Amino acid sequence: MPSPSASERRRFAERAPASPIPAAQWTLLVRLPGSVVIAATSAQHDSPGRTVAEGLAGLAAIAAGRASDSDLVRAVVAAVYAETDEDGPDAEEFTDRDAGIAAVLAASREAARVLAEHADPADSAAYRQWIQAIAAKVCAAARSGHFAGPRVSADERRFLTGLGAALGLV
Repeated sequence: MPSPSASERRRFAERAPASPIPAAQWTLLVRLPGSVVIAATSAQHDSPGRTVAEGLAGLAAIAAGRASDSDLVRAVVAAVYAETDEDGPDAEEFTDRDAGIAAVLAASREAARVLAEHADPADSAAYRQWIQAIAAKVCAAARSGHFAGPRVSADERRFLTGLGAALGLV
C-alpha cells in the first residue's frame, strides 16, 4: 500500500471530527493499531519474508478502517495517515518480545477503558473489533513454521486470545 501524500494526509485529517477524548488518550488510540501490528508480527518468530507479509497485511487492515461505519475508527485512520514520522525507524521490533507484547496488551486494556469512559458504545465496539481484526489479519498472513504449517500458530492464537480479553471482546 503506497504512503499517502502530504495533501492526502491533510485531507484525511481535515475530515476527522472533533474528539471528546483527551489528547493523551487520543494519542493512545491512534498509536495502538501500529503497536498491535508490531506485537502480532512478534507473537511468532518468523522468517524475514513472512514478517514482511504480516506487516503488509497489518497496513492493509489499518487502511481498511477508512471504510468503517464508525466515525471514531475513520477519525483514527485519518490521524494515523496525518502523522509524519520522518525520523522514525523503517521497521520496528521489540527488543524483548514478551515485554513488548505485554505492553501492547496493557495499552489495549487502557484503550478499552478510555473508550468505555469517552466514546459512544457503538464506536467503542467498532474500534475494539477493528483492532482485533488487524491482529487477526497479521497473524493469518503467513503460514508458521514451514510450507504446510498452520495459518495461525499456537503463539499467535495465544496473542489473539490475550488481545481479545484486553479489549473486552471475550
